[in-house]
Amino acid sequence: MEVMFHPCLSVNKISQKVWTDSDEIWQRCSVCDTDKMIRFGEDPDSDPATIIVKLEFAVEMSCGSCEQAVIDVLLDVPGVRMLEIAADQERLVLESTLPIEKLQDLIETSGRKAVLKGVGSSAGEHHGAAVTMLEGRGPECGVVRFMQVSSDCCLIEGTVDRLTPGLHGLHVHSLGDMTADWLSCGEHFNPRGGAHGEPTDENSHAGDLGNILADEHGSASFRMASNKIHVWNIIGRSVVVTEREDDLGKGNHELSLVTGNSGEGVAWGIIARSAGLFQNPKRICTCDGVTLWEEREKQIAGKGVQHKPATMLANL
Repeated sequence: MEVMFHPCLSVNKISQKVWTDSDEIWQRCSVCDTDKMIRFGEDPDSDPATIIVKLEFAVEMSCGSCEQAVIDVLLDVPGVRMLEIAADQERLVLESTLPIEKLQDLIETSGRKAVLKGVGSSAGEHHGAAVTMLEGRGPECGVVRFMQVSSDCCLIEGTVDRLTPGLHGLHVHSLGDMTADWLSCGEHFNPRGGAHGEPTDENSHAGDLGNILADEHGSASFRMASNKIHVWNIIGRSVVVTEREDDLGKGNHELSLVTGNSGEGVAWGIIARSAGLFQNPKRICTCDGVTLWEEREKQIAGKGVQHKPATMLANL
């Protein structure tokens, strides 16, 4: 069933799509019979916190009461709109402006495990998605996801753990070569031949993603948008997190306009394609035969991380 969340609509009511154009999608409330704008065109210059993404989760459900438990934790949450929930398929489809990790944690407060299976734009189109699992020589580990929400906007979000507290540079590099760790990843991805700078600088590297901030526990969570990164151009390349703050090309060091003088890499990984909506039917991992829910226990990053995983998770 489709569940619309706006104040006059109860959880069991259905809303019917009225009309669409290139910028907006409106829906008609079946209770008050008025049109409500509930989605909008994504703008790479807008606040990333306002960008809506459609997400497909596998949720460990077996009955109607399981469905209701999930509905109850999502019902009044700002920035979340549920589209479909089906216990017999263990499927939850929703739109949200929340970071994926926070949304997954929220779903799991229902007492049901949740695994992300696919992402897409709020308009229902799949422009491409990618993911990288980060590891380093030390304890650092994390995940970065790239979601192409429109032809001109890539939403980038992730979590990196076990960093030293403070700012760390985040960059897409031109090569996906891990033979010499981050040293073989090549230079920053720079198809236009610009100089290193801030992500918003017109001529900065496409791979310049600025800095991420690790808290006192060494965990950095981030969400940003880019009109220079396109998923289809970065698959097979790499992401590197550096040991120091990126000076964004504003320092006086000889490397400021090359790397931001941000030091050596501490975590890195190859960017791989990830599934769009309804493109990932797997229930059992082909690499080791474990179920989706067993694989869920192999925490990559974020709250509850215990160790660095040895292999990419099946659901990525």
